[in-house]
Amino acid sequence: MDPQKRYKLLFSEIIAKQAVILGPTVAVIKARNVPGLTVDDKGNVLRVEGDYQEALERLVDEYVNLSGQIIKSALVSVFAKYPDIKKDKTA
Repeated sequence: MDPQKRYKLLFSEIIAKQAVILGPTVAVIKARNVPGLTVDDKGNVLRVEGDYQEALERLVDEYVNLSGQIIKSALVSVFAKYPDIKKDKTA
C-alpha cells in the first residue's frame, strides 16, 4: 500500500475516534484546521498534501489542544464545589 493511502487511512481512523469523543462536527472541523488535509463531511481524508508526518503531528495536536481545554472547562465546575481546596500549591 502506498504511503499516501496508508496515511489517509490512519488520519481517517483518528478522526473517527475523535468523532466518538467530541462529536462528528467538531472532529471534522478540527481536522480541517490542519494544512494539507482535505476532509469530507463524514471525516474521511480525501487528500494529504505536503509532509505526511508533519500533518499527523498537527492533527494530533489539534485534538490534544482541544481536549486540554475541555478537561479544564469540566474541572472548573468540579472545583467550584470545593472552594476551600486549592488546585495547586501556589493558589
